[in-house]
Amino acid sequence: MEKSRRRFLAGTAAVAGLSALGGYRETLGAMATFSDKGARTKDTVYGNAEEPEVTIGSDGKPKFNPRYKMAASVCNGCPTHCGVRVKIDRESGEVVRTTGNPYSLLSSDPWLPYDTPLAKSYTWTSGHDDSGNEHRSTACARGNVVLDKLNDKFRVLRPLKRVGKRGEDRWEPISIEQLMREVVDGGNLFGEGHVDGLRSIYDPETPIDSSNPEMGPKSNQLAIFGTGNEGRQAFMVQRFAQSFGTPNFFGHTSICGLSMRAGEAAFLSGLGADPHLKPDFEECEFLLTIGTSPAQAGNPFKRQAKLLARARSDKNLKYVVVGPMLTNCDSVAVGNRSRWLPIKPGEDLALVMGMIRWIVESDRHNRDYLQLPSAEAMEAAGEPSFTNATHLIIQAGDLEGHILVDGEDALVIDADDDTLKRASSVRKARLEVDETVQWQGRSYRVKSAFTLMKAAAFEHTLEEYSSYCGVPVQDIEEIAREFTSHGRKVAIDCHGGTMHTTGFYTTYAIMMLGGLVGNLNYRGGMSVGGGKFRDFNGPRYNMVAYTGKTGARGYRADRARRAYEDTKEYRDRVAAGKNPYPAKDTWYPFARALVSEVIVSSINEYPYKLKALISWNANFVYGQSGFEHILDDLKDPQRSIPLIVAIDPFINESSRYADYIIPDAVLYETWGVVSPWNGYLTKANNFRYPIVDAPQEQFANGEPITMDSFVIELGKVLGMPGFGANAINGQDGSRYPMERPEDFYLRVFENVALDGTPVPDASDEEIELAGIEHLVDALKRVNGSNWRKVAYCMARGGRFADKDTAYRGKLLGSTYRNPISIYSERVGNTRNSLTGQKYSGVPRYYPQSFTDGTPVQRTYDSDKFSLRAFSYKSSVLSQASAASEMLTDLRYTTYVDLNPVAAQRLGLKHGDVVKVTSPGGSIEGLLRLRQGVHPEAVAIEHGAGREGEGAVTLQIGNETLQGRISRRSGISINKIGMVDNSRQTVSTMADFVVGSNARQAIPVQVSRA
Repeated sequence: MEKSRRRFLAGTAAVAGLSALGGYRETLGAMATFSDKGARTKDTVYGNAEEPEVTIGSDGKPKFNPRYKMAASVCNGCPTHCGVRVKIDRESGEVVRTTGNPYSLLSSDPWLPYDTPLAKSYTWTSGHDDSGNEHRSTACARGNVVLDKLNDKFRVLRPLKRVGKRGEDRWEPISIEQLMREVVDGGNLFGEGHVDGLRSIYDPETPIDSSNPEMGPKSNQLAIFGTGNEGRQAFMVQRFAQSFGTPNFFGHTSICGLSMRAGEAAFLSGLGADPHLKPDFEECEFLLTIGTSPAQAGNPFKRQAKLLARARSDKNLKYVVVGPMLTNCDSVAVGNRSRWLPIKPGEDLALVMGMIRWIVESDRHNRDYLQLPSAEAMEAAGEPSFTNATHLIIQAGDLEGHILVDGEDALVIDADDDTLKRASSVRKARLEVDETVQWQGRSYRVKSAFTLMKAAAFEHTLEEYSSYCGVPVQDIEEIAREFTSHGRKVAIDCHGGTMHTTGFYTTYAIMMLGGLVGNLNYRGGMSVGGGKFRDFNGPRYNMVAYTGKTGARGYRADRARRAYEDTKEYRDRVAAGKNPYPAKDTWYPFARALVSEVIVSSINEYPYKLKALISWNANFVYGQSGFEHILDDLKDPQRSIPLIVAIDPFINESSRYADYIIPDAVLYETWGVVSPWNGYLTKANNFRYPIVDAPQEQFANGEPITMDSFVIELGKVLGMPGFGANAINGQDGSRYPMERPEDFYLRVFENVALDGTPVPDASDEEIELAGIEHLVDALKRVNGSNWRKVAYCMARGGRFADKDTAYRGKLLGSTYRNPISIYSERVGNTRNSLTGQKYSGVPRYYPQSFTDGTPVQRTYDSDKFSLRAFSYKSSVLSQASAASEMLTDLRYTTYVDLNPVAAQRLGLKHGDVVKVTSPGGSIEGLLRLRQGVHPEAVAIEHGAGREGEGAVTLQIGNETLQGRISRRSGISINKIGMVDNSRQTVSTMADFVVGSNARQAIPVQVSRA
């Protein structure tokens, strides 16, 4: 494989040549002669650096600079949400910089034992006795540039109402009282006709359609869009959405990584809960990453990069990075421990199915493990997991596709005596079964789950799989051999690269590799994460339950979490003797939430029309591939959604089209409690609380206008349960008020502090060192006698279990207990709502396809659109940090990255302005020749090409805010997203099983603009 990579790079290098350093001659000359260039700095060595916040004496004791305070918080510069320490100038109140939080595993490894005194933590990370070399705690480039959002001139600091049509970028500042009155009561708000306010929509009892009450109540006509869980999502969902009575809350998963989440959930028998897996980077011996780059992107970004670097240099890790572009994952410095395997975009499924075929054909799978049929057999064998590989799937009749069971116990064939028995009584079952069996007087034609999986893998030869993905057969075999040569200390990882039309099955197949060797819950294998201390429902309070909580019922606006066969539409067609297929549009029973389907659903009034949308820091217009095809409809309130209220600290690409904008706090002005997304092995809860003043306008009670305070006031105005006096439930039956955000979050913090063995009390010294003196009164009021315990956690940025709890011998300390699904009974018995065909219950190769199964390639000229475009993420740019002014010093723009061989074939050269055209649209950008790009691929970095957050000119009252070209610079791949021609409505391309937005593997051509 190494030779293959060298040949690949050498071939492209011959075309590309080398770039000159001409533009740096003067700078390099000044450096060589130590000459001055430009203004002289304050200090020859340290330049214009700020004074240190603390100095460490020769005795190891810290001396704190009274000019600054250091406070723990959580960074929102990317979805990892690392624990950080924030340096704040006490006089100005300005944030100077951020560093890592040494108590947090997301910023340190090893991290500090939790009981370490706060003052000592500064010595731990200092140069004293070289301690900091091992124990340094870091913030990445994003974390140190995103702070300039705090004082960005484009911040929304008071409520705004649109002037003119949606999207004209003209706004009128209004009072919070006027905004509240208009969005609650409605009326002819814009001279465009009557708009229903939230008061008339809030009706959790009356059906939307009296002829179809199962559709749900009128409250369902409110949708709420959010983003990744940055620590406040439970507040919005549990305290507002469920009190309002709407099921329609949507995060950003369907435009981020839903295909990965759903594919892993199917493997883990957890569809609906969506558990997901990450490698144990620290102890792994062989790692295969597909469609993700753990030293460049991914989540947790910083932590996995650090562990990867350590494991490949200090331990025994070898790894292969599969992707259409060479990334920072691959490192020449570690020699053959690191390899890049180029692949055609969107064809990872072919590679992995080829690996599965070779592993099974070569008898390299862990047969003893796969023959364990039950939890009882697992315990007897001393294993930490088991699969349904030996379970029998009925092949004909009314139970076709179902597992043969006796009650709740699967039936298997005992490998010792070839007898059909209950799985709970069998210690070793036959793995390969294809026969007729008798049970309770009835015959069943059955195949084992393993037999079905094997047959699917054997549908294509290795040579065919190789031709699909562009990876030589020799390399497929070599990776499969390596993967099966390290026992349980092997792992796989995937993420955003699976966001194409076959991403669900791609992920399911990738996870199946781990199932074949049995690496789940093993040290060095795969983990579902370390868990967390109880937070929202904990030892002291139940923050998600309250008197009068409505909950949610009825159809979701995105048609998720429900099968088409469970709808009145289906039953009516069957009753009328009609073929029920195709449905009017697709239904997605495996998806939890599809923000990418909601706007179109409302436009088509299927299943019903929405009347209002609250968009909270969401950016679906920018984030959804192909949204350009829906944009004109969104601009029309009557056609799309009549009332859109955005809660946003900036006017982004989506809030541009809102009717009202409510300001929100950012970063270190906000509350929140959030646990790591995954990639960690020990319990962890990160706390965020206001450590700098929020500059936006306030409510009458002095609370800054934020999402939290707005929701509380709105809930009280509407008379919703869960707000106001006696709204919070104590576990002992006591009731507490919900009047301010601190009433909620400080009690969540208290739950965490008291879970298990309660934490100690914080001393006055630690409270001062932690910079939380300003919150002492609130702590005493809300937390009573436990206030110092809460302060103890806040001073450390949350609560974190110690590192030594990560493992129990050869196993992980926190394990996943559900069985692995070699065959997913739920998937295998669900039908495509357009075709009526059942989905495959095992991984199977499919080409890129529309929702009805039609291969995408049949619908366009493959000679014309001969390249495939994909997006990637860098270690610097993220959607959250893209509008940072400071970031332009590191990354000013983005490019169209093309292999030199492809560029030569197309007659293009480095620096050309080129047009990238797909069947769905076109974009223009600067061409950059890059050797580490597959010759059949076009790479575009995600995060730039903005049309919001200061990229466009705004008129706010009498003030004109001129858009900055630096924020508009670059290109957005989502503008060339395609529509799904198999659906009756204008809908963007999606995974054909779970509906996740297809933003990868887009067929394109590149030409000079």
